[in-house]
Amino acid sequence: MNINATLFLQAIVFAILVWFTMRFVWPPITKALDERAAKISEGLAAADRAKSELAQANRKVEEQLASTRDEATRRLADAERLAQSLVEDARGKASAEAAKILAQAESDAQQALTKARDTLRDQVAALAVKGAEQILQREVNPAVHADLLNRLKAEL
Repeated sequence: MNINATLFLQAIVFAILVWFTMRFVWPPITKALDERAAKISEGLAAADRAKSELAQANRKVEEQLASTRDEATRRLADAERLAQSLVEDARGKASAEAAKILAQAESDAQQALTKARDTLRDQVAALAVKGAEQILQREVNPAVHADLLNRLKAEL
C-alpha cells in the first residue's frame, strides 16, 4: 500500500472522528461542564446568601440579647425601687405604730399616776384623820367631816 493513500485515509478517518466527536460527544461534555459551573456558581451564591443571613441573624440575636439585658436591668431596678418603697412604707407604719404605742403608754402612765395620787390622797386623809383622832383623843366621823376631808384632799 501506498503511504500517501494511508495518510489520506487516516486523515479522512481523523476528520470523521473529529466530526463525530464535535457532533455527538462534545455537546454533552460541554453541557455537563456548563451545568456543573452553574451549580458551583449557585452554590457559591447560596453560600454568600447564607453567610449574609447568618451575619444578619447574629446581629438580630445580639440586638435581642441587648434588649433582654436592658429589660432585665430595668426590671431589677424596678424591683429594687419597689422593695425600697415597701421598706419605707413599713418604716413609716412602724414609726406610726410606735408613736401610737408610746402615746398609749404615756396615757396609761398618766392614768396610773393620777390613780396613785388619788390613792395617796385618800391614804394621807385617812392618816390625818387618825392623827387628829389621837391628838383630840376622840373619834372623828368621816361622814360628818366629809367636806373638810375633801378640801384636805384637794390641797394635797
